[in-house]
Amino acid sequence: MSALEDRLNIVETCTRMAWHADQREWDALAGIFAEKVTLDYTSLNGGEPAELTPEQIVGGWSQVLGGFDATQHLITNHLVTLEGDRAVCTASFQATHRLANPFGSPLWTLGGTYRFDLVRSGDGWLISGVVMTATWADGNQKLMDLVAR
Repeated sequence: MSALEDRLNIVETCTRMAWHADQREWDALAGIFAEKVTLDYTSLNGGEPAELTPEQIVGGWSQVLGGFDATQHLITNHLVTLEGDRAVCTASFQATHRLANPFGSPLWTLGGTYRFDLVRSGDGWLISGVVMTATWADGNQKLMDLVAR
């Protein structure tokens, strides 16, 4: 596979994370992750990064994201660094979450950057790590509390 094909496949894999989550395609979402994935959402939630299986990621995300009326995660400005069978892709994101509720705005939008660590597998590229760095937000963050109930 050429470096250009690798880059295109890496960008598509990272884009699929957002697409499958927003479309609630949970089985397809699990298929883009390596056997163990380090997730780091500490810029938003505090705590420590977690090492999870694809099933654990999908279980958590389906509960949280699935509780919204709709979500839209846009990922753009991909920069890819290839190092043999490993790659890093950094990208900008904007994630909008919608939940109708009687106590405030139905929207919460978050923006920032992702760093994806990827490994080559027999089927292409798989995500082995995600670091989400939130740099701004707008709207009703309390929506997260409502879907967690």
